[in-house]
This record gives sequence, structure tokens and C-alpha cells, in this order.
Amino acid sequence: MEEREESFKISDSMEVHCGFYGDDSIFRIEKEDRAYLDNCKAVVSTCNFGGGDDLYQPINMTLASLAKVCYVAFWDKITVEAQSLKGRVQDERKKIGHWRIIVVNNLPFSDQRLNGKIPKMLGHRLFPNARYSIWVDSKSQFRRDPMGVFEAMLWRTNSTFAISQHGARDCVYKEGEAIVKKHKATPEEVSIQLSQYRNEGFPEKARFNGHKALAEASVIIREHTTLTNLFMCVWFNEVTRFTARDQLSFPYVLLRLNFTNINMFPVCTRKAFVNSMGHVRKTKPIDVDTAA
Repeated sequence: MEEREESFKISDSMEVHCGFYGDDSIFRIEKEDRAYLDNCKAVVSTCNFGGGDDLYQPINMTLASLAKVCYVAFWDKITVEAQSLKGRVQDERKKIGHWRIIVVNNLPFSDQRLNGKIPKMLGHRLFPNARYSIWVDSKSQFRRDPMGVFEAMLWRTNSTFAISQHGARDCVYKEGEAIVKKHKATPEEVSIQLSQYRNEGFPEKARFNGHKALAEASVIIREHTTLTNLFMCVWFNEVTRFTARDQLSFPYVLLRLNFTNINMFPVCTRKAFVNSMGHVRKTKPIDVDTAA
């Protein structure tokens, strides 16, 4: 908890724990695949661990964007097997349609939701030379030209980070109640997290630039700057410290870091970016004795 508190104190020089990538014993990616990731300058990424969702091809991109943007899907062996049964098999370039498939071994968590937070939140670690990225949850089909999205959401608004406002609620504590009611987390883990926030004086209806700070994080658009990278590291740490429901920790990290240059766009804009297909099935938990 002491290290957690220090991570919110921004200084010119600071150390923050930030995930697992780089350790060959955890979240292992083959050298050929790492070389591909190293060459990406702009990225659209998704992941599917545990075989829970299908792979939806992006649409409406220009030929110019296809030449500039990497489309990367992180899978585990369970997903490779599940998708192959549906006829989705990688070609000689390790691609399925526009998606370059990156198979990850030795996932660190038995909870597949937490494993999914690594590519979702730590893209700057996975794509060390990328300047821009768009994250799309596996339940969604991306249906816009990514270069146009960067222009509309970041460049024209002078932002380095863009994410959708939450469509239903504006209170993190009410969101916690909804999560428990829908059985998306246990009452105990939600209570521990929100009790911590309440004890620190976090408000019920946190606001950012006049808008609700509660977000819906199925689409994340960002420039890989020092501050956005720090934000994602600290957000990832909150998720692994408390609960995998990242909407609970987002407004807390946002206000604690006093993060500016963020574009919190309305729900209708998010719906214009993706077709929400819904989750196909529950993901399979990892057997930690055989996951390697």
C-alpha cells in the first residue's frame, strides 16, 4: 500500500511497478512475434484468452491505414483451439483476415479477466515503439478507419487519451452495487475496494471537466506519452490490487493523478466506433499446473 500511494505522486523521476512483460517466464511471446510488435508505430489491438469470444474483422478502414496500422489479437492456446474448430486458422503470415495473431504462453493469472488487462492496459510495454493505439474489447467489432479516429478523438481535441463516458451511471459506489448484482465480482472484493476509496474521501459522483468520471472502457484511444503510460500502469495496479472490474478504479486513478488532456466522449460516439457483438461464452479458467 505504501508503494501504491507513492505511485500517485508524479515527479520528474519515479519508479512504478508496471506488469510482467519482459520476463520470459511470464506472459511469454515468441521472438518472431516480439519483433513484429516492435515494428508497430500505430496499433489496433484486442485479446481473447480462454476461448470466450469470436474474432470479428475490422471494417471501413482505408488502404492507407492498412499500410500504417498494425491489427493485433492476443490469444492463448485455448483460443487458438476454439477458433480453429470454427475454421479460423492463421495463414503463413500468422494472420486471420486483418488480425495478426500473437499467441501468449504462461499467463500469470488464473482469472482470465486479469490476464486480459495486460494487453488492454500495458500496450506501451507490448508495443514499445508505437506512438498511438486503439484498444477494442473482444466482444466488439471495430468499424472505423483508425487514422480518422486518432484525428477526431486526439488531434482535433488536443488530447492524449480518449475513453467513453459510462452509459448508465455516474457514481462509482452505485456501479459497485450493479457489478455485485450482476455477479461480475464478489461482494467481498468490491466492498474492500470501495471501502478503501470511501475512507480516502473519494466522492460518490466524481466529475471531470463537468462530465461524469465513470467510464466504459471497451474502447480506449491514446497517444503513448509518459503520462498516459503512467496512468495505465497505475490503473493496471489498481485492477490487480482490488477487482478486475476496471470501471471502478478508472475515476479514482483519473482524479488522483489529476490527469488532463483526456477526451471523455459520449456513449453515442463509442457506438459509432464499434458494433457490440456481446460475449459468446464464459472464458475457461486456467489450470495453473498445465498452463505452460
